[in-house]
Amino acid sequence: MFTGIIEALGEVIQIQPDGNNVNFNIRAPFFEELRIDQSIAHNGVCLTVVDLDKETETYTVTAIKETLDRSNLGELKPGDLVNLERSVRINERLDGHIVQGHVDQTAFVKEIKPEDGSWVYTFEFKEKPLHTLIEKGSVAINGVSLTVFNIMPHTFQVAIIPYTYEHTNFHTLQPGSKVNIEFDMIGKYIESLTAPYLKKLK
Repeated sequence: MFTGIIEALGEVIQIQPDGNNVNFNIRAPFFEELRIDQSIAHNGVCLTVVDLDKETETYTVTAIKETLDRSNLGELKPGDLVNLERSVRINERLDGHIVQGHVDQTAFVKEIKPEDGSWVYTFEFKEKPLHTLIEKGSVAINGVSLTVFNIMPHTFQVAIIPYTYEHTNFHTLQPGSKVNIEFDMIGKYIESLTAPYLKKLK
């Protein structure tokens, strides 16, 4: 489980196809603290460390076809930066919101508008959103916990402060960039529980 508070940026060093899977070799500033089988969110996708290379100070994670199809990981290239967050410790403050690292779908950057010290990002869904967003609710974008506003049928906006802009890969995004979306887990459970009753009312 994660909180959506990005810990560091990692650099994609090497990408190796392995059947339908892809192995990503990543360099991260906290390499010395890593261990095999540890969970790390990469752009909001929970992946398991399967190998550590002490000589190059890099680690390897594997993404299966389902993950590649549902996220933007399949579009990564060597040199790209990914948002990294290690799983939360029970005794820590939950500064963001509850994030599972299970991406629901992707969206695209429609517009980036500077706002005198911050940035407003507009994201667009090419397909119908799989879950409901609520005004001032939470969403994880590339693993970053953010507050949603100006929700329209296929778009929504978030505001990015300078710290988030500089310390995540938001500063690399451009109009057209694909991002990973994980909707709020509590909202998804509520939607799942109420859906049968709402259908009966219709």
